[in-house]
Amino acid sequence: MKMKKNLHILHTGQPQTQGATVKGRPAAGWIMGISGIVLLALISLLHIMQGEAGLTAERVLQAILQPSGEKEDHIVWTARLPRTAIGFLAGGSLAVAGILLQALTRNPLASASTFGINAGAYFAVVAASVAAPALASSLSLPLALLGGGGAGLFAYLLAGGSRSTPVRMALSGMIVSLTLAAVTSALLLLFENETRGLYLWGSGSLVQLGWGGFLYAWPWIAGGSAAAWFMAKNLDAMALGDEMAQSLGQHVTRVRTAGLLLAVLLAAITVSVVGPIGFIGLIAPHLLRLVGIVRHRLLIPTAFLWGAVIVLGADMFAMMFRSSIGQLPVGAVTALIGAPWLIWLAGRVSRGKGSDVPKSSSQSTGAHLRHVPYLGWAAGLAVVLAALMIGGQAFGGIRLPLQEVVSALFGSSGGSEMSSSLVMKLRLPRTLIAALAGAALALSGLLLQSVVRNPLADPSIIGVTQGAGVGVLTLLVFYPGLGGYYLSAAACAGAVLTAGLVYLLSVRSGLQPAVLALIGMAVSAMGAAIINILVIKSGMSAAAGLAWLAGSTYAKGWPQLPQLGVVLLILVPLALWQAKRMDMIQFTDESSSGLGVNPARSRLIIGILGVLLAAAAVATVGTVGFIGLIAPHAVRLMAGPTHRKLVPLTLLFGALLLVLADFVGRAVLAPVEIPSGLVAALLGAPYFVWLMYASSRSTKRS
Repeated sequence: MKMKKNLHILHTGQPQTQGATVKGRPAAGWIMGISGIVLLALISLLHIMQGEAGLTAERVLQAILQPSGEKEDHIVWTARLPRTAIGFLAGGSLAVAGILLQALTRNPLASASTFGINAGAYFAVVAASVAAPALASSLSLPLALLGGGGAGLFAYLLAGGSRSTPVRMALSGMIVSLTLAAVTSALLLLFENETRGLYLWGSGSLVQLGWGGFLYAWPWIAGGSAAAWFMAKNLDAMALGDEMAQSLGQHVTRVRTAGLLLAVLLAAITVSVVGPIGFIGLIAPHLLRLVGIVRHRLLIPTAFLWGAVIVLGADMFAMMFRSSIGQLPVGAVTALIGAPWLIWLAGRVSRGKGSDVPKSSSQSTGAHLRHVPYLGWAAGLAVVLAALMIGGQAFGGIRLPLQEVVSALFGSSGGSEMSSSLVMKLRLPRTLIAALAGAALALSGLLLQSVVRNPLADPSIIGVTQGAGVGVLTLLVFYPGLGGYYLSAAACAGAVLTAGLVYLLSVRSGLQPAVLALIGMAVSAMGAAIINILVIKSGMSAAAGLAWLAGSTYAKGWPQLPQLGVVLLILVPLALWQAKRMDMIQFTDESSSGLGVNPARSRLIIGILGVLLAAAAVATVGTVGFIGLIAPHAVRLMAGPTHRKLVPLTLLFGALLLVLADFVGRAVLAPVEIPSGLVAALLGAPYFVWLMYASSRSTKRS
């Protein structure tokens, strides 16, 4: 009975109910295998036909079977067939890697993308391209293996190792991926010449200029997939749990180690050739399990076929829009396909399991910080913020003496005209915008966390920031002449639509923090894919696109200040007015109603305020993340849970964080600038890691 229950959880993502049993369907395996071969052949033919030089099916088949040396034959054999062949290998490899990870961790949400393996391999290749280009070209596979394996291992340990749950593992992988993505983006921006060509590849691209990539990858992928197939019986046993596997004669540690190394190898070799392509390891295995294929001897080869079908189909879809949009990365298309799949899986694996996210640590670790009076914290933050805003004016491409900065700011004599112009026209408005945007993002995070009682409800993590970014870029691409308040309206529209989508998808689970975080992660992936497509459509350079996506205060001046200032002048008093209601809705709905509060209406009002604040910030400085996560948590350590105290401190701390990020971005590598959003991510991701670690330790103790 235990064997059936464990198999049911692995293959359906939810507990077994009332005697339900799981039986493999061999007939389904053969049907899906044969249909997969037929569909793969058809899609491969259509895939080869795509391109600027239109070729008929007959001409393609003639070029493959009876080449005569004509121009069309050359096009097929040197450009199109290699692209199709590498797509076949990449899709199959990622599908098999997903199966290995899901079986060995008994986690239906496991894949190379959700475990952070893709992000780790990508980071390692980019870092090597910067530090040692010759090494990167000759040892790309070992580097990708090292990066992917290290990232996956760290995510696994961060989630609690063998005690991790599916949701917690996905969240850990998200944190590792976000952290590595921030560092990778910084490298791409700072070393544009050394990493030229890696931007499109970094979103997953099957573009090939010959057979080199295929010849390099196929022995590894074929050998790794064959080894996985020979482990099929071991995987069937491991899916039942460690104790059951041991009773069946399995050496659990040895099998798990070998299988995880195989999964990392398959993912790493794929990333080293075509870049990180996400979600294939989720879509293909679960699609086959839905039709009843659960035994790995059938599941592995069938998933290889269907993984290839999905990747080639996505790339063919992308090529259909090449003339109107540009060369779309296949990874953006698979994200658009896979994100809804993750949303569906999140609801299944979290159903009936309650919350499984880090709890706020303010109650347990912040008591000693509250010995400082509230006014002391407020005055201290204000002083530090003012000092940083004034002192930061001295740093940048041109270093200014502090005396000249003070003279420029306060109108005293002694400063040069150049210094005064540099401070008053360029640096001061930029710093003020950073302060206002940081305050808006921080307060947005506080409001959203109170609405859903979820410590992970940062605007960027639950998709609001990406939705606002989609709105802004849509306006910039299709209506480039509009700006100013139109950008704010577009950002608000995108943020509201995204927040509404996340809410509707999460409400069936009772807004469980775990489900909300996973759905937000999926919606964020969709938003990032759309933004990537819009960047390509707009013709932005890689550096410009990355800078906007990362969030930057660069070139922000006095014209942008009023629109953000007006939003804060309107919304901050409303947030203070709702502070008492924010305290009350932290209890159950019954308790809140007993205190005279309508919890549904209060959550709606407070949530709208939070979304509008995030949208206003994104419209001004781009997609800055983590500010809305760090500031509320830090402030709770200082002032406790009362929102009337939290709102002012959160505004100050959020402003301080983004001003600090702007200062670091200008000063560290001057005259080269690091986007403030990347600096904020590099500061925020380690905090998120600590939050997961602290929660894991508290879970062990309990």
